[in-house]
Amino acid sequence: MDVDLTNPIFHDEAAARTWLEHARWGSDAACAHCGSLNVVRLEGEAHRAGLLSCRDCRQQFSVTVRSVMERSHIPLAKWVLAFHLMAASKKGVSAHQLHRMLKITYKSAWFMAHRIREAMAEPSAPPIGGAGKIVEADETYWGKQEIPQPRSRGRVPKPVKKGNSGPADKRPIVALVERGGPIRVIHMPRVTGKNVREALVRHADRESRLHTDESRLYPAVGTEFAAHETVKHSAGEYARGDVHTNSVEGFFGILKRGMKGTYQHCGEQHLQRYLDEFAFRYSNRSKLGIEDTERAVIAMRGAEGKRLTYRRIGDA
Repeated sequence: MDVDLTNPIFHDEAAARTWLEHARWGSDAACAHCGSLNVVRLEGEAHRAGLLSCRDCRQQFSVTVRSVMERSHIPLAKWVLAFHLMAASKKGVSAHQLHRMLKITYKSAWFMAHRIREAMAEPSAPPIGGAGKIVEADETYWGKQEIPQPRSRGRVPKPVKKGNSGPADKRPIVALVERGGPIRVIHMPRVTGKNVREALVRHADRESRLHTDESRLYPAVGTEFAAHETVKHSAGEYARGDVHTNSVEGFFGILKRGMKGTYQHCGEQHLQRYLDEFAFRYSNRSKLGIEDTERAVIAMRGAEGKRLTYRRIGDA
């Protein structure tokens, strides 16, 4: 049966389930436990809707098993709409907005949003850039630090003006953008040359040209890349030929407007999830040929194999 993946809004559970199955598996359902295609759909009043059985491992499953939606009591039609809303909203959708639009409790909407962010995260994403490509790197600071950073001899850090190491009382964020491509965004407890180098060599191909500002965080690691070119913002220089950091600074603008205007408050322990959400939409933006509904399908496929629970599974 042909399924229109461009229409993710349903008022009926059967249609929403069919959409989810085709988004996750395509035309052939695969066992959520062993990956086998040798499955049969269990039908009739004795079985709940959407239940399948694997002839190889003999286990039963549905489209939500082994995904962030597993064991959720929220209707599938509301899950599909929530995925679409979060994938389509450039600056995010607050949990209160989901609560009002989906007619579920605020607590459910908040946790649902975090599970969708978990689906959007790409922990094993390949390095960006490559030979002949440009990677822009920059850091920014947003929100007051809630997790104190240790200092020698029990000293308490004092707020300082922005300098080469950034404000001491702000949360540091480092972003790497492949120009015209995807992004990687990391929340660091503290920005140092060592931490920045670890992020760069892990997330960026060293055959890339590295573009940064004049910060002293980058010259040492810049020698490990094909080229390291800088712009001097302190002297009013923001571009020199194709050397600039406008792409990464544009992303920071979107991030800060969303965090301040839509989410307003974000606990530091959750900040990386929000960064993953903004990074997902940026890496799958319209300029790269990915529109809202396709982005929702990609996010839904990213839900596979992930779980996020209030308590660790097995806890009382």
